[in-house]
Amino acid sequence: MRLDRLLPLALLAAALTATGARAQGAEERSGWSFQIGLYAWAPTFDGTLNYALPAAAGGTATVRADAGNYLSDLNFAAMITAEARYDRFSVVTDLMYVDLGAGSSRVGSVNPAALPSNPVSSTQNLSGDSTLQATIWTLGAGYTLASGNWGNVDALAGFRLLALDARTNYGLTVDIAGPRGNGVSLARNGRLSGNDDIWNGIVGLRGRLLIGESGFFVPYYADIGAGDSNLTWQVFSGIGYQSGWAGVQLGYRYMSFDQGSGSLVETLSMGGAYLAVNVTF
Repeated sequence: MRLDRLLPLALLAAALTATGARAQGAEERSGWSFQIGLYAWAPTFDGTLNYALPAAAGGTATVRADAGNYLSDLNFAAMITAEARYDRFSVVTDLMYVDLGAGSSRVGSVNPAALPSNPVSSTQNLSGDSTLQATIWTLGAGYTLASGNWGNVDALAGFRLLALDARTNYGLTVDIAGPRGNGVSLARNGRLSGNDDIWNGIVGLRGRLLIGESGFFVPYYADIGAGDSNLTWQVFSGIGYQSGWAGVQLGYRYMSFDQGSGSLVETLSMGGAYLAVNVTF
């Protein structure tokens, strides 16, 4: 992990916490409370993946993959979120596992080691499909900066893990020649694969804006971070209803990772509607 990128995030988190300690007129929470939620998220995804070529050839192959229809491309998904709160302090975690397929995938270029990139034209791509199996785990500690009969604002600092296993089956019209025409860098038919664990520190804000005393509220969340990624960020918001110990939310969620060229996940973004139910005790 690139620790030099995490230091500014840690300082920002400390500043946010200090600001919260000075907040005036905030309503204090008392005692412990817990919340557990299950949710369904229907994201489409778009990404650029860089697979390592066999050692004999060296270099990488760049693949563009996107899934525009979640329901037809989803193979499996499981998602849960939980929160423990004591007065102004909280710990929140979010865990999801998704197995997504992308029928729209193509080899964009073959990049031999120490040589210029070799673009692969669209006419050379016959077929391509990618499968992404991703575990995304977020864990953070929060502090309430301000709260009242209007809602609350919490500062958050923690980490996010993206554990990714990617595979692409491809079909080309020709073999892609190796450096200086010697051998084959990429056969006309085959499979590329790679996996990586990507750790990032994050800071952010989260909370709810209450709509009078109706039980309806607007949930919001935003974070930004870095580490193994050059940049990662996530936002979501929507509309919710809470009645006693039970609640429901409907909204939109977007998440992005950018590791830069040469990494397995050069770019990866996922966005779509979500539906969540929760219980509080």
